[in-house]
Amino acid sequence: MADVHEVEASDGVRFSWNVWPSTRLEATRMVVPLGCLYTPLKQIENLPLLPYEPIVCKGPCPSVLNPYCRIDFRAKIWICPFCFQRNHFPPHYAEISEQNLPAELIPTYTTIEYALPRNKASPPVFLWVVDTCMVEDELHAVRDSLEQALQLLPQETVVGLITFGTTVQIHEIGYEHCTKSYVFRGTKEPSAQQLQELLGLRTPYQRRGANPGAAPESRAGASRFLLPISECEFALTTVLTELQKDPWPTETTERPLRCTGVAVSAAVALLEATYPNSGARVMLFTGGPCTVGPGQVVGRELVEPMRSHHDLEKENATTKHVKKALKHYSAVAKRVAAAGHVCDIFACALDQCGVMEMRALTAMTGGSMVMAESFQNNVFKESWRKVLNRDEDGNLAMAFNASVEVLTSAELKVCGAIGNVYSLQKKSPSVAETEIGVGNTSAWGMGALDADTSLALYFEVTNQQGGGPQQQPAGGQRYIQLLTSYQHATGNWRLRVTTLAHTYAETANLGEVARGFDQEAAAVLMSRIAVHKTLTEEPFDILRWIDRMLIRLVSKFADYRKDDPSSFRLSSHFSIYPQFMFHLRRSDFLQVFGNSPDETAFFRWSLMRENTTSSLIMIQPTLLAYSFSGPPVPVLLDVTSIAPDRILLLDTFFHVVVFSGETIASWRKQQYHEQPGHENFRELLHAPKEDAAEIMRARFPTPMYIECDQNGSQARFLLSKLNPSVTHNNNQNQSAEMIWTDDVSLQVFMDHLKRLAVQS
Repeated sequence: MADVHEVEASDGVRFSWNVWPSTRLEATRMVVPLGCLYTPLKQIENLPLLPYEPIVCKGPCPSVLNPYCRIDFRAKIWICPFCFQRNHFPPHYAEISEQNLPAELIPTYTTIEYALPRNKASPPVFLWVVDTCMVEDELHAVRDSLEQALQLLPQETVVGLITFGTTVQIHEIGYEHCTKSYVFRGTKEPSAQQLQELLGLRTPYQRRGANPGAAPESRAGASRFLLPISECEFALTTVLTELQKDPWPTETTERPLRCTGVAVSAAVALLEATYPNSGARVMLFTGGPCTVGPGQVVGRELVEPMRSHHDLEKENATTKHVKKALKHYSAVAKRVAAAGHVCDIFACALDQCGVMEMRALTAMTGGSMVMAESFQNNVFKESWRKVLNRDEDGNLAMAFNASVEVLTSAELKVCGAIGNVYSLQKKSPSVAETEIGVGNTSAWGMGALDADTSLALYFEVTNQQGGGPQQQPAGGQRYIQLLTSYQHATGNWRLRVTTLAHTYAETANLGEVARGFDQEAAAVLMSRIAVHKTLTEEPFDILRWIDRMLIRLVSKFADYRKDDPSSFRLSSHFSIYPQFMFHLRRSDFLQVFGNSPDETAFFRWSLMRENTTSSLIMIQPTLLAYSFSGPPVPVLLDVTSIAPDRILLLDTFFHVVVFSGETIASWRKQQYHEQPGHENFRELLHAPKEDAAEIMRARFPTPMYIECDQNGSQARFLLSKLNPSVTHNNNQNQSAEMIWTDDVSLQVFMDHLKRLAVQS
């Protein structure tokens, strides 16, 4: 059995179980579902790129030639491991032999990529949708960021601009003589056909369909609104420079009229008509909630507060707009997905912006989401720069219009996927009856991909108990092939093929199955199911489900004597899994106290896109301790790790916290680090800041950076994540640090788990 980290490095895949049971009954008894976390565009060292079309099976499955195919070199035939179809090699493979293998058959190349020789797609399209109801400083910061983008993006990139406030303005950047825009009311949403006709993208003649074979003129008309940077940089810079705050008068007791829903819909309609099924992104920059028209999330009067989690639970008057807004943005998201486009949200304000209602725009299209307190904040500025990053070849570090298809052996079916994806409604023999997440299909679409985008795939074993025709012997293998098709930033089409094989275990041999358990991947897969359940179930019910699944798992795989908790032992393959579940129960994904609905939506969106390592940091943050006694060391995420002469570095993925102990903080305030002879202290203060900067450089979205001291007000960012092993209820030793909480500690949690697991 290969090391899970080696498999992840070579294929971008982490499985919950790396040895799989041979029957459906045994699979259900294993509690944690069979599944994997797949990062389609993971950067793989020495990944072969083949400049030709793949060889595809002629049988019922569209599998691609791979190292697990059986080869008859004399007859030049390969046998598909999925449907057992015998296929002839094409003539240009006539020279292959055991010593002269093509790249597709080399055993180490289980992941391979094809640069498909097809017509290039159009360059990437960026349509910026900018809120003008913000204060001047915020609008100025957005303007600077967009002007920066014009310098950072490749010159062939196509861009356009829509601004909105009380009305929606679609700017005609192709008109050279003066700034010109088309204005639409913010209270009413024009249909896509109406908007396209009003903009001159769809003539009445085309609408009647007098000549269906005629070439559409919409792409030519689009050059008035969407142009390459090389052709429109001056015109677009002029429009951005002249951008003013929305002139519509607003009383001090009112919110500004902001028609976000109509603006996004208009942007989608423009791209639908001009660049269907091409790489295109709608980028929304908003500084407040939608207050008028479709997609409205709150009334205009300030006396009406934004909805909170408590309001949503009670369904009181404050939530009267929620259902309509969710319906509107879901309908727009379906249109974006159908056109193969992406929607990104950059929401920066001290109050909520309605991200919870708009979550479908990013969740269905694979778009990015950034939340910050201000567009002048480093969180937004650094995140925006990372969106525009380029790879080592100078191309944008993003892919467009992607799809992922799963093929499986006959005795295995795919239940569904959980991630920022939408169903392509593809029925195949690989589809299971059981649905987990987005199910009932074997293919999913994503408008955009990057090197970190991951999706969770769930499977079920369909072998029945006994020696039926599908019963497989122990040591046999089943196969999975993952086909990721996408548009590269250069406009070329690519196909990445990953083929995986897994061994069957003896039905009764639990030890062999247990040795293949990857507790990190399993924790993330279970977390995704839990977060997916929040769309339809109450958090309390989800917590009970997590507890039941954990009790069942340890009851099956732990060693213990019945009714004797002291005899309870978990093997090293399962030992930290209960700890992950403990922290998941306390995480911001399931505990909404202290967070707004927008923040909760953002946290959950992040978990749905990140890989195993990043997701684990979200579930169980990492804690490093810096002291005079040696280099930084990882310490327990526990209140006992706090000491007066230590500096702690906490990484929660969303926040990076540098926490100084009481003595360290006192010395710093007395400026000892600036005095000669205290170089060690100066280095100690500097080291965690350097490491924090390194973490923030590598992460998207950029996390918030916090410096705090023991007993300071912002120490709450650290204390809220620590295991409360010492509280006001059990502080017999009068220890220096304790947490005022009634939450149970990890020790109490484990004691209860042992007691329930060993019950007869």
